Amino acid sequence: MTAAGLAAAREIAKDIKLSHSVFALPFALLGAAMAVGTERPAPRDVAVLAALVVGCMVSARTAAMVANRLLDRDIDARNPRTAGRALPAGRISLAQARAAFVLASAAFVALCAAFVPLFGNRWPLWLSLPVLAWISAYGLLKRFSMLCHVWLGASLAMSPLAAAIAVRPEALAEPAPWFLAGAVILWVAGFDVLYAMQDTQVDVREGLHSMPSRLGDARAAWVSRAMHAGSVACLVACWRADPRLGPAFGAAVLVAAAVICMEHVLLATGGAPRFARHFTLLNGVVSIVLGATGIVAVAMRHG
Repeated sequence: MTAAGLAAAREIAKDIKLSHSVFALPFALLGAAMAVGTERPAPRDVAVLAALVVGCMVSARTAAMVANRLLDRDIDARNPRTAGRALPAGRISLAQARAAFVLASAAFVALCAAFVPLFGNRWPLWLSLPVLAWISAYGLLKRFSMLCHVWLGASLAMSPLAAAIAVRPEALAEPAPWFLAGAVILWVAGFDVLYAMQDTQVDVREGLHSMPSRLGDARAAWVSRAMHAGSVACLVACWRADPRLGPAFGAAVLVAAAVICMEHVLLATGGAPRFARHFTLLNGVVSIVLGATGIVAVAMRHG
């Protein structure tokens, strides 16, 4: 890769906040762990599966985020909060952003294809393009519907289900992965509503259909609270549906609920800017605590 290409790659990684992969990655790994059957997998298989899941997650998120930046580049340029992003600020070209989307998409499909020769599982490859289409469409949906927040939540909620399919497709006949996915949908949609409050006036001016722009911040905050309450309920249902998760995961659910409540306290006491300052840390704690605790609990049950 040329020096210009490396510089563009660094700009893109910074612009799409690659570190935010932590929101979905622990749930993907937890979904994979929960999908393991009664037989203990070989250490080599565990390592290869984990590497493929991580690679798929990072490449898919990169493609989706670059697609979002491409779709929103004109709107971002008119928004003081986002005008400094790489595309509107001119730090990367349109051609470089498009190339990054193609490369990330190709990497995702190639990693999904690797499940065929390594594990005899064609489902990841078959589903790779529909998944890419879904997760890349968020920037379009907010032009038409308030359900854009739920669409984003569903994009991240695919991660535990997709990982479960990659490990053992039959796992989707069990309720626990679906409860976990439901928890992720509502958790992400809820915090995306809060995050969108930074741009309420811009969204009104641009005619975008975020919940804050259509309902007002106060009503949107109540919708977010309801979503987060539903998310915690789904986590409890997931815990009860999979006995392997044990009491440690139950404790992790309590921690996650407390952190989510803290987000709403920050919003109530300092508005959207105060919430946004702690956004990455708090939601990272939720995903890491739940994911790590669940994975360790399941692994211990497998000896």
